[in-house]
Amino acid sequence: MKTVLMVAEKPSLALSIAKILSNNSCNTRKGASQSCAIHEYTGTFQRESVRFKMTSVCGHVMALDFKGYYNNWDSVEPIELFDAATRKKEAMENLHIPKHLEQEGKGIDYLVLWLDCDKEGENICFEVIDCVKPVMKSKAYNEQAVYRAHFSAITDKDIKKAMQNLGEPNKNEALSVDARQELDLRIGCAFTRFQTRFFQGKYGNLDSSLISFGPCQTPTLGFCVDRHDQIQTFKPETYWKLQITIKPGFQVDWDRVRVFDKEIANVFLSLVKAEKNAKVVSIKEKEKTKQRPQALNTVELLRVASSALGIGPQQTMHFAEKLYIQGYISYPRTETTHYPENFDITAPLRQQSSSSSWGEHVRDLLKTGYTKPRKGADAGDHPPITPMKAASYSELSGDAWRVYEYIVQHFIGTVSPDCVYKQKVITFLINGEKFTCEGKTVTKPGFTAVMPWQAIPQGESLPHLSENQTCEIQETKLVEKQTSPPDYLTEAELITLMEKHGIGTDASIPVHINNICQRNYVTIESGRRLVPTPLGIVLVHGYKKIDPQLVLPTMRAAVEKQLNLIANGKADYRAVLRHSIDIFERKFDYFMKHIDNMDQLFECSFTKLSETGKPMTRCGKCRRYMKYIDARPYRLHCSTCEETYNLPQDGFVKLFQELKCPLDEFELLLWSKDGNSKSYPLCPNCYTTPPFKDMSNKSGCNQCTHPTCKHSSKQLTVADCPFCESGVIVLEPFTAPKWRMSCNKCSSCWTVCKNALKILISTEECDQCQGALIDVTFPKEKTPLPDGRTKIKGCPMCDSALVPMVKNISLSDNTNRPFGNRGRGRGRGASRGGRGGTGGRGATRRGGGRGSGEKGGGERGGRGGGGRGRRGRGRGGSRDNDESYSRPKTTHNLADFLNF
Repeated sequence: MKTVLMVAEKPSLALSIAKILSNNSCNTRKGASQSCAIHEYTGTFQRESVRFKMTSVCGHVMALDFKGYYNNWDSVEPIELFDAATRKKEAMENLHIPKHLEQEGKGIDYLVLWLDCDKEGENICFEVIDCVKPVMKSKAYNEQAVYRAHFSAITDKDIKKAMQNLGEPNKNEALSVDARQELDLRIGCAFTRFQTRFFQGKYGNLDSSLISFGPCQTPTLGFCVDRHDQIQTFKPETYWKLQITIKPGFQVDWDRVRVFDKEIANVFLSLVKAEKNAKVVSIKEKEKTKQRPQALNTVELLRVASSALGIGPQQTMHFAEKLYIQGYISYPRTETTHYPENFDITAPLRQQSSSSSWGEHVRDLLKTGYTKPRKGADAGDHPPITPMKAASYSELSGDAWRVYEYIVQHFIGTVSPDCVYKQKVITFLINGEKFTCEGKTVTKPGFTAVMPWQAIPQGESLPHLSENQTCEIQETKLVEKQTSPPDYLTEAELITLMEKHGIGTDASIPVHINNICQRNYVTIESGRRLVPTPLGIVLVHGYKKIDPQLVLPTMRAAVEKQLNLIANGKADYRAVLRHSIDIFERKFDYFMKHIDNMDQLFECSFTKLSETGKPMTRCGKCRRYMKYIDARPYRLHCSTCEETYNLPQDGFVKLFQELKCPLDEFELLLWSKDGNSKSYPLCPNCYTTPPFKDMSNKSGCNQCTHPTCKHSSKQLTVADCPFCESGVIVLEPFTAPKWRMSCNKCSSCWTVCKNALKILISTEECDQCQGALIDVTFPKEKTPLPDGRTKIKGCPMCDSALVPMVKNISLSDNTNRPFGNRGRGRGRGASRGGRGGTGGRGATRRGGGRGSGEKGGGERGGRGGGGRGRRGRGRGGSRDNDESYSRPKTTHNLADFLNF
């Protein structure tokens, strides 16, 4: 029996399609990716019985990135990125999607692609093909064996129809996405790296750690800043208007509306005040209509959701996609506002006829006949967004329901009659000046019955008057007002501008708006207004000073047109890509040479690091004092070297006895959170840029593996931490006389041998646990040792005299407990072939001794040994070389470790 592999874009989509095609008879199992299940059933394909396997990906399988060397910000000049080698890598390495596809595609006969029917979906099609086709049967590999399903809704009818009319994936549309990805990667990374490196270490109060640039993101920000500039430069003007009230108390509007000269306004006031009556010169009554809406596309959905529902674009698309996958609506990414000629409108209407909210209106439409929808624009992608099945509030609560409710109301509105109303306009004459009043009366509500927010405002009811009738003037006055500036752009207005200028697509518009918010270029205020931050304003103004095209929408719109030519097969992919890259490379070169123009604006808006902070510690490069920036993110800045160094963002730091790092001569700092928790020294340079491979980023001296530095973990390690998998316990010699030990990874902390004069780490190790022995010296008058002894050498984990002197002070249970006697066998590692505990022999520092306790041997399996004890696990390996070693995971609980 032949096998057909079918692949959808999301796991939930795969399940829905499999249930429809198998008539709910599919079996489900797990695959190589824990996120993507496989649904299996038997059926018919190409007129023969086959086994179907339905699975999915999770969006893009592969992502474009630079090759390893070019990802180093310090080694690569940003301009090199325009020609740098790129590679495809797994988009989400933790999901193992390529391996999953290869495993399920091995030996199959046919591949059917159920990816979303847009350009991104076509691109993912070929990512799936690249993973699957090499492992298909050789015969299938050489024949037509790959098919594409085209669908717009997750309903039985649409899915089964798509299965019967399979086509081919569109290579040109996939290439247009490849081109966009490469352009955005090269342009965005080059500008972002250069800007971030130039400004981040120079100014202290920037609101973002990454100063990013994007070919679509930046013009989007430009729209917001342009509106901000209009508001700031707006100069209000004073104007005057006549306000007339006619008995029995309705106001009329002046035909001249307003005048900007007060003397002229007073002349008109005198003219009108000279008359006591107003004469009716005409009464016009006219029937008018308000057109029903066109079919709903993505951009209109985003606009209405933001302005009327108060839901942001990113959230709206999240809910729309969820509704689509659940089968409630058709595909939510479409530019089309015209229903196809063969579109079945009756079926979705019938599904809504039982609704308690709009069911009566729908039943009337089905009874009397629905109105033919208005002709819209056919973009050739997907039908308009349409409800596909009925839902109730109990099924879809919260914002998901509100989005669904609007989609349903809009759909019903498109096939409802137009709203019909009568407009009545009465014109008055007062001493030669015309005034009017207007009233509207709805005769047929039409679509506004189901879309009440679109209803015609009734306004004031007009009195019954006749032509040539005179009415007494009740009040005449001159009102002084001022012109007002425009308000900040709302999300809805920004979406309109982006669509008009071709910035982004229906799918990417929410992403670009979300990016400028997340990167702190704009903030969202009441009414979903987008207010630019100082950083966003300075960036846009800086681009305009250097190269206005970088921020104007025309540049990206031109690129999008070229990408559409690729998608339509009218332009060569490589030619368009090379041409666009060359243009931006020249612009980038010009931008770098004139960055001082932008820097001048930064100087006016932000404070230089060289002018802020207080001197704290010396730089290891220039030997001058660096300044401590006491504002998040906390850091040190050397104005001479123009370098900035990271610091811990919790707790506080102080100078550590003017000691220096032996690697780079930077003065050490001492970090602590409070008096009862751990502390450690750190080198600012090593903390920012770790000098050893086995040091993690942002590590203090207690994680440093320097072999001779007296502050490193090599010199101060006592034992492995019992409460975390990767930490070791180190002595804190700077805490004397309230001596402490702490884990260099987790928050565990202990007091040890309080009031001791001196504690040293011995080169000898404990025979029982391979932890380091400690040499402790007490003062004569305060010695806790028997017989008045002042010195002791022993293991703080096992020695009966030392164990009571070790108290925990920062575990989550917050209780004082002794440290030793745990029975774990996790020592520091044998020094000279030391014992591995009862369970096995320990490893030497110069060689790997092997443990012998293979069958439950001793109570404590030493770390050096390879054997496994009843509680401990042996661990082999050397401690003197630079190779990293890992601790085997354990399943023991905390009680086993503590053993009290």
